Formats: sequence, structure tokens, C-alpha cells
Amino acid sequence: MKNYNLNFSNSVFVLISITTLYVLIYNILHYNPILGYDGEAHFNYVDYVSRYLPNEIRLPGKIDTREYFSPPLGYLVPSIAQVICRNVIDSSNFLIDCQPIYGKATQIFQSFMYIVTILLNLYTLKIFNKSNSFLNTGYLLIISLFAVNYRTISMIRGEPYILFFLSLFLIIIYKAENDDYELNFKLIFSAGITIACIVLSRQWGFLLLLPLVFLLFFQHSKKKYFLFWFYSSLTGALLSSWFYIGLYQKYGTFTAFNMKSEEFSFANQELSFYIPNIEDLEYLFYKPIRPNLDNQFFSILYSDLWGDYWGYFVFTSRNLDIGRNQLLIGSYLARVNLVSVLTSLIIISFYYLVLKKFKSNFFIKYLNFAIIFSFVGFLLFAIAFPTNGDTIKASYIIQAFHLMAFLASIYFYNLSKTNSKMYHLILSILVIIYFHNFQSYLSHYPFNFLP
Repeated sequence: MKNYNLNFSNSVFVLISITTLYVLIYNILHYNPILGYDGEAHFNYVDYVSRYLPNEIRLPGKIDTREYFSPPLGYLVPSIAQVICRNVIDSSNFLIDCQPIYGKATQIFQSFMYIVTILLNLYTLKIFNKSNSFLNTGYLLIISLFAVNYRTISMIRGEPYILFFLSLFLIIIYKAENDDYELNFKLIFSAGITIACIVLSRQWGFLLLLPLVFLLFFQHSKKKYFLFWFYSSLTGALLSSWFYIGLYQKYGTFTAFNMKSEEFSFANQELSFYIPNIEDLEYLFYKPIRPNLDNQFFSILYSDLWGDYWGYFVFTSRNLDIGRNQLLIGSYLARVNLVSVLTSLIIISFYYLVLKKFKSNFFIKYLNFAIIFSFVGFLLFAIAFPTNGDTIKASYIIQAFHLMAFLASIYFYNLSKTNSKMYHLILSILVIIYFHNFQSYLSHYPFNFLP
């Protein structure tokens, strides 16, 4: 029976791996990244940067793109692809004609980066769990259930880079803790480069660094801990501060944004933002697509995690009254939300149980506070920039969901050792949910579709 259980678990790992590759390839063929969140603005950013490469590096301003405030790392690959393209094809308008080419090149690169991110996290889990096997079916399955993954890596965005460098950062944090924060130049330099890459990917990356400051007060060897992260942060700042200093010099703030911030007040948002209206809440399991759910923070975030609330991937958000697939997809996404209640409960339960089991472990503490800081920081952002809800996107805070999956998988792995029957029962349930939700992982557009 034991061998059968092992084989079943490994078979699920192989199955999810194959289907993940299928999803990534399918979406590359069927989704144009200019359809993504602020797609035209991100493309304008790439076109501006690539216009001056390789002779000069210039970043766009307000008049060039409304994404002017975004750090540049996520635009480097498409900009290089644009430069290569214009030196290969014949065209009277290289900027326009190269857009589909560098869009696909970016999707391919980000898909590859996503796979490497998963592999790095599997490695970290292997050493944390002291496992003999690299295969961690529980982690791969949980992380693969998030529909937001496939949507995010199909767009030109900085968040896939945050996930990649976060996976490297977790390895560094784990090793630094195990080495008792010895001032190892190589590790400090690696940490500094990783920190710089995180904050040059997207501003949300700063929320992953704040827990390290907070946790200083809970360290026994405060001096060694402080010195290690001081030198690492100093290295990171030397490599990345130029971008934020540039924002300050141009716009008078290190945190420039394309919207004007209100004076912070919880009154910026109506009560329904914090506590959903019962009347509107029914849409969560009826038609969880815009404009339903009416600026309800948690309801929209939940629907965007498991489905596509804003309509940028599985159906078109443009011309909502006649949008492609909208009438059909709303009912399906409602079922996705419904079955994902069980998935959410499993993840949250495992999250809580692993915190309880490893409550004195620094690495677990970091993961927990990185999740808390990410969610709270994102919530405060949504309050400071009140809109009709269009800043509430799961892609923006995808790092927190990945960390939750990471934590939950640690308990899931322990369950496989302590209660094999329960482990395989939950594994089977999650596999069924994975295939039920499978259509939410795929773009429903024809090849090169543009509305």
C-alpha cells in the first residue's frame, strides 16, 4: 500500500507538471499581452526604452506612458527583444511591427522564469523539510491552483520578476539563518543583488523587506543579524536607489504614482469596501465579474485570485455588454469561486497549523510576516488611492499568495508522513478542483485576438 501511495503522489506531480507546460504554451499562442492591465502603457514604456538602446539608457516620463513610475527591470527583456527585432525585420514602422514579436518573447521568457521559480521553491522546501526527494506534490498542486499565475506571466509586468527573485531571497534567508548571520561576503553580496532586483521589479517588493526590520527585535544575536542585513541592504540600495532618487528629483516623491493620493483615512472608502454588502455578496457565487462586487476589497481579490474578475484574460473587459464569452464565463467562474472555498480553507488551515508547529522558527516567522506586511501594505494602498476598485487586482499582491502556498505546503508535506490516508484524500480532492478550474487557467481568445 505504501508503494502505491508514493506512486500516486509522484504521478500527480508529473501530471500537474505536464498540464502546467500545456497551459503556458497554450497561453503564449492564444494571448496577446497588450490586452493585459494597462497593456498599451506597458508597451509604450518598452517602446520608449528600446528607442534609445543600445547606445543609451533612458526611462520614460509622464508624457511618455502612465506607467512612468514603474521600476525598469520588467521591461528589460522586451526592450532587448525590440532592439533585436528592428535589426532583423524590414519595416516602415519598427515600433509597431515589433510589438507582437517582443510581446511573445516576453511571454516565453516569463514562462521559463515561472518554471525556474517553482523549481527554486521546491529546492528550498526540500532542504527545509529535510526530504530525500525533490518532488513535493503538495506544493506544486497548491501553487498551480492559482489562476492569477497564468494571467500575470502572460502580461508584460514586473510581478513575475518579484516571484523569481523572492524564490532566491528565501534560499538566502534560510542559509543566513542557518549560518547564524556570519559576515560571509559572498552571501551578503548575493542578498544585496537580490534585494536590488526585487525593488527594481515592482514597488510591492519593499513589502518583502520590511519584515526583516521588524524581526530584528525578536533576534537573540541582534548585532550579527543587524550587521548582515545592514550590509546586504546597503548593497541593495547602492544598486537600486538611482531609480527612486530619479523619481524624487522629477516628481518630488520616492513613491510616484499615476493617481493622486488622498490624505490617508479609512473614510476614503465606504463601509462596503471593508465589509461586503450581503446583497452584492451573492455575486461572488453567481457572476463574479465586473461590475458586480462593487469595490469590495476581499470579494474582488478572492474572485481575481481564482478567476478573472476584471476580464483581462478569460474574457474581454472591453465592450462589457457584448464582451466575448462574458455571458457564459460568469457562471463558470461562479462555480470556480464556489469550489475554491474548499481550496482556500485547506490552505488557510495548513497555514495556521504550520505556524503552530514551527512557531519559534525564524524562517517560518519571516514567511508569515511577509504575508501580513504584503496584505496590509496593499490594503493601505487601496485605501490611500480610492477608485471604483480597479486597483484591487490579485496580480499586484501575487507574492503573498505564493508565500501562503509555500507555508501551507510545509504542513501538507508533514501530513504525508504522519497521516498518509488523509494526505491522499486531500490530494485527490485538490486534483479534482484543479481540473474543474482548468479553463480559468487558459486564455479564451483565438490566436492574436484583439478586440
